Parts: sequence; C-alpha cells; structure tokens
Amino acid sequence: MQDFLFYLKLGWEHIISLDALDHQLFVLALIAVYSFNDLKKILILVTAFTIGHSITLALSTFDIVRVNSAWVEFLIPLTIVLTSLDNILMKNKKHTLMKANYYLALIFGLIHGMGFANTARVMIAKSQSILLPLLGFNIGLELGQIAIVFGILLILFILLKIFKVNQKDWVLFVSSGVFALSLKMTLERIPF
Repeated sequence: MQDFLFYLKLGWEHIISLDALDHQLFVLALIAVYSFNDLKKILILVTAFTIGHSITLALSTFDIVRVNSAWVEFLIPLTIVLTSLDNILMKNKKHTLMKANYYLALIFGLIHGMGFANTARVMIAKSQSILLPLLGFNIGLELGQIAIVFGILLILFILLKIFKVNQKDWVLFVSSGVFALSLKMTLERIPF
C-alpha cells in the first residue's frame, strides 16, 4: 500500500506542481469551451487524456516505445498550441469542437505520457510489479486533473455569473493566452 500511495502522490504532483505548467495549460485549453453544466463531458474528457497518457507511459515503461526526450519536450507544448488554436478557429462551432476535444485529449495524452516515461522507466523498473505503480500514478494524475478542472470551472462560474463575462469572450481570451504561452514554449524547445 505504501508503494501505491507513493505513486499516487507522484501522479498528483505530476499535474499539480508548478513544474507542470504544460499539463495545466493543456487541461485549460481542453476545457475552455465547457461550463459547469458540462461536468460529465469534462470528466470523460480528462479521463480520455489520462487513458492516452497511461498507454504511452506503460509502453515506455516496458521499453516498447522510446522517443527522444528533446522531441517529446517539443511536442508537448505543440499539442497545447494546436488545442488552443482549435478553440480560436472553431469558436463558433462549439458542438463540433467539443466532439473533437475527445480525440485530441486521447491522442495528445499519448504524447504527454511520454514526458514522464524516462523517469517512470527508472523508478518502476525497481518495483516488482508494474501494475500497482502505474495504477497509483494514473489515479493521482486523474485526481489532480479533476482538482484543476474544478478550479477552472469555479473561476469561470464567478466570471460568468457575477461579472457577466460572455462565454465566447472567455474562450477567446483563455485560448489566446494559452496559445501565446505554449507557442513560446514550443519555439524554445525546437529539437533541431
């Protein structure tokens, strides 16, 4: 149980820590078009991200998939650029955008999962079984994402209900900011 809790905490910190800005920006870009009324859809969305993340993490831990870390560090912010750009370009097609986000979350989760792969490969290789560490890590990751989602939705609720901000303006503002930050990160991490 102690190993499980260690990896649960590691998964939580992987998404909550100040070093996890890329994951936090990705979650923000993914859910920018949703509101509290879409809570079930959002939870499915972040779970799709966790599933993609888990698949690549497991494949990397078993050394089935190995990608140069410089490329992974470049691709992670690129996924955020594409997600936020999608929000901006499809701002008037909310339903289509929401459907596309499920695929983006799953596919881009595969890329984000490679970001922790080298560390996980070393840590989990020392463990007797891979199941418990991966389960703990992914549950911690999921709990962290849900905490971030609730924080974002709370801010959105305050902006929409108290300050009467238009939701389309929110989506454009948030997506533009996330786009700018992630584009900067992407350009700083070009691997060639």
